[in-house]
Amino acid sequence: MNYFTVVLTVLSGLLVFLFAMTRLSEGLKEVAGGSMKKILDRFTSNLFTGIITGTVVTTILDSSSAVIIMTIALVSSRNITFKQAMGIVMGANIGTTIGSEIIAYDIGEWAALPMLIGLIMEWVLKNERYKAAGKVIFSIGLLFFGLTVIGYGVEPLKGSETFYSWMTHLENPLKGLFAGGITTLVIQSSSATVAMAIKLGSQDLLTLPAGIAVMMGAELGTCSDTLIATIGQSRQAIKTGIFHLVFNILSILLGYLLFAPFTELVEYLSAGASLHRTIANAHVLFNVSGVVIFTPFVPLMERLLNRLFPEKNADQPVTD
Repeated sequence: MNYFTVVLTVLSGLLVFLFAMTRLSEGLKEVAGGSMKKILDRFTSNLFTGIITGTVVTTILDSSSAVIIMTIALVSSRNITFKQAMGIVMGANIGTTIGSEIIAYDIGEWAALPMLIGLIMEWVLKNERYKAAGKVIFSIGLLFFGLTVIGYGVEPLKGSETFYSWMTHLENPLKGLFAGGITTLVIQSSSATVAMAIKLGSQDLLTLPAGIAVMMGAELGTCSDTLIATIGQSRQAIKTGIFHLVFNILSILLGYLLFAPFTELVEYLSAGASLHRTIANAHVLFNVSGVVIFTPFVPLMERLLNRLFPEKNADQPVTD
């Protein structure tokens, strides 16, 4: 087996996927104009509406990091409060799982159709909003094409005892967490990390426990870019980034402590679904459970972070 060819093919697919993700996010922002910021500001009057808003906007933009970074900017500019931002952050964790469920559907063979439609729209249409819509459609097709390339790339690894042995070791939750976290830090996309885990699962190259562990690690790795976005920002913005980190760490810690029963619950609820669909279901269940479990403790976390990061006179939050 030529491992060099496998690595190049997988890397090519990953780069196409990341490029498509970036282009998709840009296209959606162009289609929406400035409405996303208005929505975040308007529909976050309480924690519940903040969670719903964060979920919906992240589902639309297909990037929890983009939504949380946008939220940090709004908090820093005092357009919304830290209290409002907490709900959006939690909702963003739910919204990012929708993409996993979509990716788990093996529709890569149809990737050329949206790519063709989107390309024609970009070339032919004059209206900028419609051209941006074409950009979105093309990017969706390109995203699934990238996943298909990754799938073709890893297929030869089915006969590799070395690779199988290494992937089996990821069943150890700590090793899987580390692998998922490092991968996400390097490629700066938890969605891409989870997508690769799903694709490996579809090729029977990854077990369910390993897939869950990698997914949990990706949730930690995704905190890096949001923390970077808080550098030089207000205390409110810093608290938002730290809340994202603390919330994810607590969710992962609970998931680690309950790893075996959680895995069994996922298998039971998936009711004999394919492995890659089960990994996607685990992503949804993990993030939704984290939000449900920690929602009652949000006021406590708010008070604690306010005490740890008191406001300066020039950095007072807007009123609720």
